[in-house]
Amino acid sequence: MTSDPTTALLGATEIRRLAGELDVRPTKTLGQNFVIDGNTIRRIVAAADVEPDEVVLEVGPGLGSLTLGILDAARRVVAVEIDPKLAARLPRTIAEFRPEKADALDVVLSDAMQVTELPHAPTALVANLPYNVAVPVVLHLFEHFPSLRHGLVMVQDEVADRLAATPGSKIYGVPSVKAAWYAHMRKAGIIGKNVFWPAPKINSGLVGFTRHDPPETPASREQVFAAIDAAFAQRRKTLRAALAGWAGSAAAAETALRAAGVDPQARGEKLGIEEFAAIAAHHPSMAGEA
Repeated sequence: MTSDPTTALLGATEIRRLAGELDVRPTKTLGQNFVIDGNTIRRIVAAADVEPDEVVLEVGPGLGSLTLGILDAARRVVAVEIDPKLAARLPRTIAEFRPEKADALDVVLSDAMQVTELPHAPTALVANLPYNVAVPVVLHLFEHFPSLRHGLVMVQDEVADRLAATPGSKIYGVPSVKAAWYAHMRKAGIIGKNVFWPAPKINSGLVGFTRHDPPETPASREQVFAAIDAAFAQRRKTLRAALAGWAGSAAAAETALRAAGVDPQARGEKLGIEEFAAIAAHHPSMAGEA
């Protein structure tokens, strides 16, 4: 569902007015870049494919430009904001611009990396994520909120490419594989620099996701992720060599790889999440469980 194009959204004038009122200056530390273009907001919300009955989780709502667009499309927004000034002002901004939606917003003052409970179970994630923490935030939310079925995040464009990368790509790595444990990730567009204040030095990318069940394996997620970390810590090495420490020895790594149906001479960048799940299932510690 898309927001009404005639409905007022925050533009550059409103954003700067709010920032001035709060004496807020976007900081690199928090990775803050505020969207000042209403059409970009509408594009993001449309690409997120939010349904009218959904509860949407937004991380880092800032001054509320994206929040208003999401509220136009969803039943409720749960916004997690780390900055106390911004968190305190957001409900007033919604009451000012969308008085009929004032009761449909919950603001949680917290670091998104620390949140494990929310006042409502979110079904979708729509967020303009700080560049410096985008990947760990996405993985944390996937882990702790299984109710998230789909969503769209705006991140640094190269991060978007990594999250959506597939096996064999030069940019395929730990973020790509771990995200694939939870969901199908896809690149959903590029956002230019000039729709932000302050304008970042590089473009942003949109990444959409659709949740799926993880691969079937007797290994836990932590065990699978440990195998992924080991494989990519020395990505130029063969898996037999890269997983030697993980398995206890190169010979043990080769045994696990062959049992999983994986060529010991292959490299981690060639494997999908299913192969890593199979490898973890044949770790020496799993001998009595596989």
